[in-house]
Amino acid sequence: MANMYGIALAALGMLCTLATGLTIDGYGPIADNAGGIAEMAGAGEWARRRTDTLDAAGNTTAAIGKGFAIGSACLVALALFGAFTTRSMMTEVNILRPLEFGGLIIGAMLPYYFSAMTMEAVGDAATGIIEDIKDQFLMNPGIRTGEVSPDYERCIKISTQASIMSMIAPGALVLLSPLVAGFVFGPRAVCGLLAGAIVSGVQVAIS
Repeated sequence: MANMYGIALAALGMLCTLATGLTIDGYGPIADNAGGIAEMAGAGEWARRRTDTLDAAGNTTAAIGKGFAIGSACLVALALFGAFTTRSMMTEVNILRPLEFGGLIIGAMLPYYFSAMTMEAVGDAATGIIEDIKDQFLMNPGIRTGEVSPDYERCIKISTQASIMSMIAPGALVLLSPLVAGFVFGPRAVCGLLAGAIVSGVQVAIS
């Protein structure tokens, strides 16, 4: 009813629940880890039943939180897209034109490329941690028998460094793509790129 202004208000309204959504989303992994710890510690069936119930509740709350995150992200992206078209003085986006269509194709690929880069970063970090654990077992055989405590700080350091360094490239991809498209091909290419990224990104998020 209020056009782009209404979409912006709806996005803002959903973002107001962000703190609650993130809290709900964090409940699932915590409960799941509690169940794993209870099983590894040899806790009785009594404890395992309760952690399973908490895990089920966590899965439900995680699904709800993801729904709010996807919905608010979609509305915010649409509002920003409307702001861009308004500032660039464009009244229509014709995907039959070469620039818009080229930008649409590239924009649709960006969420998949971003996801691939982040998943590869997680795999590299996990591999580094596994290699470090193997090295610690070789250098300190007493770790297996419990005589020597493992060096947890080394694994934490690997994970921390990987989380910082490996996200530089995906972040640069998101920030530089519209800038490069705009400076090289102009605002019409950016319009196509943003439209493709929004539509494709929502599908990836739901998947």
